[in-house]
Formats: sequence, structure tokens, C-alpha cells
Amino acid sequence: MSERKVLNKYYPPDFDPSKIPKLKLPKDRQYVVRLMAPFNMRCKTCGEYIYKGKKFNARKETVQNELYLGLLIFRFYIKCTRCLAEITFKTDPENTDYVMEHGATRNFQAEKLIEEEEKKIQQEREDEELNNPMKVLENRTRDSKLEMEVLENLQELKELNQRQAQVDFEGMLDKYKDMERRQKEREQEEDERETKEMLERALVKRLRDSDSEDEAEDANERGRKHTADNPTDILTKDVNTGSQGSSSVGVKKQKLESWERSVGGLGEKRALGSLVVRKKPADSASKAASAAPREAADTQTGAGAAKPESSTASREQPITSQSGSSLSLLGAYTDSDDSNSD
Repeated sequence: MSERKVLNKYYPPDFDPSKIPKLKLPKDRQYVVRLMAPFNMRCKTCGEYIYKGKKFNARKETVQNELYLGLLIFRFYIKCTRCLAEITFKTDPENTDYVMEHGATRNFQAEKLIEEEEKKIQQEREDEELNNPMKVLENRTRDSKLEMEVLENLQELKELNQRQAQVDFEGMLDKYKDMERRQKEREQEEDERETKEMLERALVKRLRDSDSEDEAEDANERGRKHTADNPTDILTKDVNTGSQGSSSVGVKKQKLESWERSVGGLGEKRALGSLVVRKKPADSASKAASAAPREAADTQTGAGAAKPESSTASREQPITSQSGSSLSLLGAYTDSDDSNSD
């Protein structure tokens, strides 16, 4: 495999290159080359547009008997992409361009044709001035007049524009500065308004929080006061009249009267207080037991003597009941009943 990469060939000692036969090829032979369309063209057969830069596999040949300053001219053959009609064009070294020969027409050549026409007129004028000096003078005079007319027209146009459009640059700058100042003031006002709104929202939120805290504290205080009061305090409190209505006041009065009828007023002298007897100590109990036969004898002797004693007892019992509340006396009464039963 290493023999393929050998660059130096072996030449024998008796090698004579003149003896090698030369390959004879025709002068008008053609080569297949890959090229792009040098300009926009339109096929004459089908009307297909072929744009500049489209690639073709073209056949290339040398044009016979045509030279430009010793340079060869080449001809190319391509086929239309739609109808496969043959299109030919060749090089133009004189104008550094290509020339269409057959099968299509070149598009967008107006500018090129104008340039060629101007060049032709200029060349004819130079040839004419070369042989006729009077013609040179006439051409110079005509050119100077044309230049003066152009300058006059340009000056008139400038004056007309100045009269019609009088631009005050200082006024424009003042307006621009005024507009910038207004814009800054507007932005500042918007910023101040936004900050004010934010502060108001924060203040409202703070007030709401403080109100809710105060309400919670008031509720806690009311709960504490309610728990500290006795259950029966509601019966002794004065009922407020005015905004609550007469119906609620009447209901509370009825409850208070029913309680007083059943149990008795707190701290007041009632019939229930006369029925309650305070418990006596042990020595008083023994005295009462010794005095019992005596009282029985007195009751047998006469009913007239019993009446003053009962009146005096009824007079003494309310006095004793006034010293304490009726509820405490009721408890003492129940205790005395329990001791008697024992």
C-alpha cells in the first residue's frame, strides 16, 4: 500500500521525452463546467425567467477567429429549466461583461443602454472637437451658459424655500425645553401621588389593626368583669330605661318580684325572716330542755299568759334575723332540723 504514495517516479537512463506521442485534440472541443447565470434572462421559447446566480451544468468552448487584444473569447451553452431549450452567451472582455447570443433575452438593461448611449455621444463630441477648433469654442460657451442657468435656478429655489418656510430654531429649542420641563413635573406629581396613596393605605391599615386590638381588649375586660360578678347580681342591678324599651324592663321586674315572693329580698325584712330561727349553742339547748316542763305547765294554767310570750318571741325573732341575711338563716334552720332529728 505504500507504493501508491510515492511521488518520485523512476525514469530509466535511456528515457527520451520526445519519443512520447502527443495527444491530438480538436481546437473547438467542449468542456462541461459548473457555472451560475451571469445576469437575469427570459427564455424565448416558454417565457421562463432565469435569475442571476442560478446554477447550471454548462458546456464551454473557445470561440474561433475572435480575439480581443490577444484574449480568448469563450461561449457557454445552458438549458432552460422549464422547456430544456438551449441558451447561449459568451464573454465580452472589452466591457468586462457577458453578451447574450441565442435562446433568451436579457432583462433590466435600460441603465446599461443609457450608459452606452452617453459614452457614444461623448466620443462623437471629442472626435468633432479634435478636427474643428470653432466647435470647441461653441461647446465651451454653451456649457458656461448652461451652468449659469443651473446656478440661477438653484438660487431661486433656495429663496423660495426661505420665504415659505421660516423656521425659528430658537423657538423650537424653547418648545422642546418646555416640553421636557412639563414631562419632569408630570412624573414628579405622579411619584408624589403614588407615595401619598401608599402612606394613606398604610395609615388605614394601622388604624384598623389598632381598632381590632382595642375591641379585643374590651371584650376581654367584659369577660373578666362578667366572670368576677356573682350569679345573683343581675337580679339586684337597676335596669336602664330609655333605649331598650318598656317590654324588657317589665320582664326583668316580673322576674325580680317572683324571686322576692319565693325567697325574699336580699338585706330586707320579709315574712321568711320571721320563720327562720338561728341555731343556739349547746348550753342554751340544755337550758331550753329544763325550761320545757315549765312552759308546758304555764300553757296548761292559762291561754292568757301564752299570748304575751308568743308576741315577745315574735318581736325578738325579727330582731335576730335583721343581723344576718335570710339565706344564711335558712342554712342555719336546715342545720337545726338535722340536729333535732338526730
